[in-house]
Formats: sequence, structure tokens, C-alpha cells
Amino acid sequence: MSWFDQLYYTFIEKDGYKYIIEGFGNTLLITFGALIIGVILGVIVAVAKYYSEENPKLKIIRWVCDTYVTVIRGIPITVLLLIFFFVIFASADNGIPVAIIAFGINSGAYMAELVRSGINAIDKGQMEAARSLGLSKWQAMRNIILPQAVKNILPAIGNECIALLKETSVAGYVAVRDLTLASTLIINNTYDFVNPLLLSALIYLALVIIMTKLLSVFEKKLKRSER
Repeated sequence: MSWFDQLYYTFIEKDGYKYIIEGFGNTLLITFGALIIGVILGVIVAVAKYYSEENPKLKIIRWVCDTYVTVIRGIPITVLLLIFFFVIFASADNGIPVAIIAFGINSGAYMAELVRSGINAIDKGQMEAARSLGLSKWQAMRNIILPQAVKNILPAIGNECIALLKETSVAGYVAVRDLTLASTLIINNTYDFVNPLLLSALIYLALVIIMTKLLSVFEKKLKRSER
């Protein structure tokens, strides 16, 4: 059997393309759903830690944030995913929402440290200047500090997004038909071990290249806006 005949058999005759399309869609859904949760959690935790460092009354909040970051970063994502699916959401019938939550919470811990480092890199005098102009702490944080922090850490956030995309390849552990599991199912149906894996690898690579290009364009626009 020639290579083209093998491709036809694997992806057309055995409906392998359907698995790939479904897996591709689920991978994107999990990635972007988890990214939204991760960014929101990361900003909340980073801002909470920033304010709690200056206020002894908020010591408990800082402890909660530090515990969250330490615990989540210390547990492998595969183990965390299994805990969410088989323990916390044991009655869940659909693994996709569980995967989104698990990956989102995991990403949030890393995002929190990125955002916190970006905030700490901003001169504290800017907060004092904003306060002297009559802005509240939250207004100063939202309008002055956070925008500058995001500009400083944008490349690191981009790397976290790419890492999140690749981490979703373990979603198959909770029966989610992502790209990796789609390849496994095709292999089981066709005994073609090469083409499904190569196609999945190429799709992941293409997604990473696209995300890198979009990030580069976004960075250039931010630089132009500063001029």
C-alpha cells in the first residue's frame, strides 16, 4: 500500500478525519476556556497579594493566595486533572467542562506569579502619584499599573498560553477527545501508527506558530501605542 493509499484508508475510508476535526475543536475549546479562567484568576490573585503585602489586616488573604499558588504549581497537571474528574466532579458526565476548570485553575497559579512580577516591576511612585491625583487604589491599579505590567510580561504570558495549549494533550485521561486522543483512536481503528501522530504534531505546531505570530503582532501594536 502506497503512502497516499494509506492516508486515504486512515483518514477517509475509516473516517479518521472526523476524529481529527472533533479533537481539534475540543482542544481549542479547552485551551481558550482555560486561558480565560487562568487570566482572571491570575489577575485576582496577583492584585490580592499586592495589596495584602502592604496591609497586615489582609494577612489571611495573602496566605490563601500563597497556598493556592504553591499547591497548584506543586501538583502535576495530569494528577490535578484526574483529581478534578474522579474526586471533585465525580458525577460529571462530560469531561470537557472539568478539563477547562482544571487547566484554568492550573494556569491561574502561573499567571498570578507572572502578573505579580509585572506589577512589582512598576515604580511604586506611580501608585503614589495616582493616589495624589485623587484616584482610588483600584482605579490606579486598573488604569495605570496593570496596563504597564501587562506590556512588560506579555512575552511570558504568550509562553504560558503556548504551554497551556500543549498541556491539554493529557485531556484524554478523562475521556475528552482532544487531538492526542483522536490520534490514539485512529491508530486503534487502522493500526496506522505514523500518519495520525504526524498529523496531530503538525496541527499542534501550526497552532503554536499562529499564536506566536499573533503575539508578535500584538506586541508591535503596543509598542506603536507608546510612541
